[in-house]
Amino acid sequence: MITVRRSAERGHANHGWLDTYHTFSFADYYDPKQMGFGPLRVINEDRVAPGQGFPTHGHRDMEIITYVLEGQLAHKDSLGTGSVIRPGDVQRMSAGTGVRHSEFNPSPTDELRLLQIWIEPSRAGIPPSYEEKAFTDDDKRNRLRLVASPDGRDGSVTIHQDALMYASVLEPGHEVVYPVAPARRAWLQVARGAVRVNGQELEQGDGAAVKDERALAVAGKERAEIILFDLP
Repeated sequence: MITVRRSAERGHANHGWLDTYHTFSFADYYDPKQMGFGPLRVINEDRVAPGQGFPTHGHRDMEIITYVLEGQLAHKDSLGTGSVIRPGDVQRMSAGTGVRHSEFNPSPTDELRLLQIWIEPSRAGIPPSYEEKAFTDDDKRNRLRLVASPDGRDGSVTIHQDALMYASVLEPGHEVVYPVAPARRAWLQVARGAVRVNGQELEQGDGAAVKDERALAVAGKERAEIILFDLP
């Protein structure tokens, strides 16, 4: 069964410097029917104005993954990490027992667009940590590239949950097929472009909850970028 969550159905807030869409309940947006999908708790699509950003704030007991689509993200945290994240980079911050960080668009002219993803860890109270890896479009072109996993295999970032995160850049007419193991579920998020998933059409911002499907066949209708989560 595939349940589509359309882009226009998401929560939305425009703060001037931040234009944000929430796939699941977040901040002032609350829908008791949209509290996450398994351990996948947050998918926010954020557009941050030039020279603006999130001031220093804290998190605990969450795996926070940032996937930049356009622009640059300057990151600083209480672990002593300072980095600039660009398209293709995947950043993982395990908040664990507590971490504080800030995120900022350092460009004076260009908008920043990113997906911020929260995954609940398998246990609370782990030491906070940080990691980032780069994945080019060629790494993801017409294939599913593993970018996050519980064991860091194939060069992916390591998350503290039995979940897998894949990214793909699909050209029109190309297809990727992903087998869904018994007792597993999946979530597909369209970051840009348009795809057809097991016969259903999805466009930018759409998501799809997948249960009791043996496989997912994702075909590019136009050039598209997708994120696929394999979840317990």
